[in-house]
Amino acid sequence: MSEPLYLEFEKPLVELERKISDMQGFSFGENIKIDGEIKSLQKKLEKLREEIYGNLTRWQKVQLSRHPKRPYTLDYIEHMTTEFIELHGDRGYADDKAVIGGFARIDGRPVVILGQQKGRDTKQKLYRNFGMMHPEGYRKARRLIYLAEKFNMPVVILIDTPGAYPGISVCAVESVSNSSPWEREAKPS
Repeated sequence: MSEPLYLEFEKPLVELERKISDMQGFSFGENIKIDGEIKSLQKKLEKLREEIYGNLTRWQKVQLSRHPKRPYTLDYIEHMTTEFIELHGDRGYADDKAVIGGFARIDGRPVVILGQQKGRDTKQKLYRNFGMMHPEGYRKARRLIYLAEKFNMPVVILIDTPGAYPGISVCAVESVSNSSPWEREAKPS
């Protein structure tokens, strides 16, 4: 198993966590009682954690926001919602895999939830286009927000964006389809 990733300023935390883990394993294997020392180290760990994360520099905050082990949209959806039903496509061109969205329940209340998904490994990142939305992703988001309005549901948006996809297809697709399906529906015939 590979060593977990951590940032340079997190190194003291990792070392102390490793020490606590070693002591717990040693006390269990040798049937030695060192619970007091372990609790003391755990308190020290909490204090160190508060000290480190409470006094981050601007650059450390940027590094933390880009940490490869931090949670992404699907992680948040899994932990904070129930009954998530993902909806796909913009109903005009395609489905943007960088945008996750659909209906869910938070504390029993129905909501529409939207977010970007970057992917963890190379295969996922390519599938999700590194979280960079294409025009169809923006239209998909707009469609889901419209559905939320139609059914009087709150919208939860999880923002984690590297930016829009900068390809030539952005201009070509937008010039073909400037109006949304519901704008066409709203016009009297």
